[in-house]
Amino acid sequence: MSEESRASGPYEEERARAADADAWATACAEDLAAEKTRRRTEYGPPPGSAAEELKKLVDTVADKLSGLQSPLLGAIAGPAAQQAVRQVVQQAKAAVEPVVERNPEVFEHLAAAGTELLAAYRSAVQAQEHRWTTGAADLGDDRPDRGEGTGPGERIDLD
Repeated sequence: MSEESRASGPYEEERARAADADAWATACAEDLAAEKTRRRTEYGPPPGSAAEELKKLVDTVADKLSGLQSPLLGAIAGPAAQQAVRQVVQQAKAAVEPVVERNPEVFEHLAAAGTELLAAYRSAVQAQEHRWTTGAADLGDDRPDRGEGTGPGERIDLD
């Protein structure tokens, strides 16, 4: 019988390891679900794709523009102006929505490109601010002589 118990021993150990791995995966999945629920409660629902966000933006702007009251146009022209605004908004929505639905990946790429442009702009501004605050002499300034004196102004020849 000792041989039988030895033969089943490695198999039992493997099953125990598999059960431990399953328990670990289950615990991780439960923790992840709890964290997602906590974040959703704290921060609200996560943002959708760029196409979905653009649709929401168009809808919100359309609602705001349609609801505007124009005191400058008076009581007579006000309803006609509101109707014209509603019509323009509906035409814009009708033009934008099919494009967004046919090409959602384009808007994802545009959003990524916008993020990259913002990062490039931020980098350029930080580099320029660094040059301004540290002085151009520290960076190997090769501009011509500014003239005499120690002030920040440059000498201008008026002749």
